[in-house]
Amino acid sequence: MAAMDPALAQLTDRIRAAAADGHRLRIRGAGTKDFYGESPQGELLATGALTGITSYEPSELVVTARAGTPLAELEAALAACGQCLPFEPPRFGPSGTGTVGGMIAAGLCGPARASVGAVRDYVLGATLVNGRGEVLAFGGQVMKNVAGYDISRLLAGSLGTLGLIAEVSLKVLPIAPAEATLRFECTQSDALRLLNGWGAQPLPLNASRWSEQDATGALWLRLRGAVAAVDAACRHLGGERQPDAQAQPDWQAARDQRLPWFGIPGAHSLWRLSVPQTAPAIDFETAPLLEWHGAQRWYLASANQGARLRAAARTAGGHATLFRIADGASQAARSVPRFDALSAPLARIHRALLREFDPHAVFDHARLLGAD
Repeated sequence: MAAMDPALAQLTDRIRAAAADGHRLRIRGAGTKDFYGESPQGELLATGALTGITSYEPSELVVTARAGTPLAELEAALAACGQCLPFEPPRFGPSGTGTVGGMIAAGLCGPARASVGAVRDYVLGATLVNGRGEVLAFGGQVMKNVAGYDISRLLAGSLGTLGLIAEVSLKVLPIAPAEATLRFECTQSDALRLLNGWGAQPLPLNASRWSEQDATGALWLRLRGAVAAVDAACRHLGGERQPDAQAQPDWQAARDQRLPWFGIPGAHSLWRLSVPQTAPAIDFETAPLLEWHGAQRWYLASANQGARLRAAARTAGGHATLFRIADGASQAARSVPRFDALSAPLARIHRALLREFDPHAVFDHARLLGAD
């Protein structure tokens, strides 16, 4: 049997010791998403030593990387071969762009998610260290490799509660040969109507966003695909085509939440509503920023407005997340649960999974599920 990688062996030993001593660990990559979920608890277990792209087959559209590999390093390697992560994982924080393990654990996606799929749709396999200190491998490096439960995809969005993600294999795609961004001045309701109508047509839709600026609403629509398909869609849709030199940085800013809209003023926090694309505009004091063809809606709201947003999201058939709390927010704001409460059946499934993967509660379960 091949010897275990020294960095992985050291982390595994710490997990086993924590299980034996009753200590709690919080897994951390670059820390760019420390704000997401409930406040992290436990001793730090850093993945920074688990770095490197261990396998990359451009012709097979598959890459394998260790958890601590900087996302920027992975994306640069893919770009050099004309490929990309289509779901555009957000990169937060001025000090770095996050890690591959953090990308999977958070399960967050950028502007293209509604058209290309989520993080979990691109996870082919993973190596995980569970709460017993066992190194487990799931999936593989091909698409049709799953028999039974697809555990590797279950890790997407688990926030480190099931174990330490040591390595992950991902499906990648070629960069689209053509791209164009169109701008339309319209209200929120008109934007939703247009997006719903376009979604029923054979158009190379890739991403959209709507927001108000200086009391004027505008919808930005990104097209990606074959040159002929993008050019034909531009002629069919109309709108004002944006220069690539302006549009592409704006989409990157939207992906990383660096648009001016995301500046959090005063005591207002950032709320994320996930609703059906066809849900009508929600009546609220301030206008949101819409993404994912209307399925993701961002609101700036104070702590005492959160209940209204959660009720509105449930009425629309979705849920609301307190995504980011403003600096200097009150204690009342900090005590609001980050995630909506799970239904009783889903809560039972979550806790059963936690018992199976982490029976000694080594990892920070409260990050995802809140305090018991």
